[in-house]
Amino acid sequence: MQPILSISQLGKTYASGHVALADVDLQIAAGEIFALLGPNGAGKTTLISIVCGIVTATRGTVVAGGHDIVREYRAARSLIGLVPQELHTDMFETPWTTATFSRGLFGLPPDPGHIERVLRDLSLWDKCHAKIMALSGGMKRRLMIAKALAHEPKILFLDEPTAGVDVELRRDMWALVRRLREAGTTIILTTHYIEEAEEMADRIGVINKGRLVVVEEKAKLMKTLGKKQLTVQLQEPLAALPAGLSQWPLVLKGGGMELEYTFDAHEERTGIPDLLARLGELGIGYRDLNTRQSTLEEIFVDLVSERGRGAA
Repeated sequence: MQPILSISQLGKTYASGHVALADVDLQIAAGEIFALLGPNGAGKTTLISIVCGIVTATRGTVVAGGHDIVREYRAARSLIGLVPQELHTDMFETPWTTATFSRGLFGLPPDPGHIERVLRDLSLWDKCHAKIMALSGGMKRRLMIAKALAHEPKILFLDEPTAGVDVELRRDMWALVRRLREAGTTIILTTHYIEEAEEMADRIGVINKGRLVVVEEKAKLMKTLGKKQLTVQLQEPLAALPAGLSQWPLVLKGGGMELEYTFDAHEERTGIPDLLARLGELGIGYRDLNTRQSTLEEIFVDLVSERGRGAA
């Protein structure tokens, strides 16, 4: 099946010589939620801006729904909706007029029914004729989504959609994104919130210094790169690690009351039985054991610090 969005060898170098993007290749399938993670200045917004026609690429191609974004700009752009980080709208307008005008910008005929559905879905209907200046910050953020959905795009970009909003509103917006996907919309979001990607995304891309470090299904990424940690809670504190435990990469924590052992759970031999046997041989008693999986945040930090450094 053809991807709905195809990015090939995309690069952006500014006149100053700064390389914002370097040879980015990315295929997005129709109906998926793709999360793009990366630190500030990594190239996330530049990538989105090129696809949406705001920034001109130095090299490479982007095809949206079968249309080249340069040669077939109008057809490609009509398929794309963008929710930017910043609010850009007339504060004296209303949500109704703003969404209606946004639809008209794409040459579509008026459709009051569609605008009403969008505003209702975003809990803005009771404020549809209020001045935008009177809306709360969360409502203004939802209005940006309404503007982007007014022309019924097939691909929706969300650039840091929940930055600065409270937890309740963030979860409401996550629910909205899922409903959009269920209706057939492809979602690409950039985020600083690791839990946002972990909660919603089908696939995750990590970008650093203008390069895609990795693109992988979320579950596979965590399975492949995630480590597990065994914490052994001791009965008596240790002043230092005994020489007899040197073959295991152990860290002494909790004032000497905990031994932390990081291991690959997918290896045939994790080393845990041998470690516990050795503790017994050394007369080191323990009262509890617990394990935990690496979080997506830990994986992200590891990828950016190691692979990103190698790509520079």
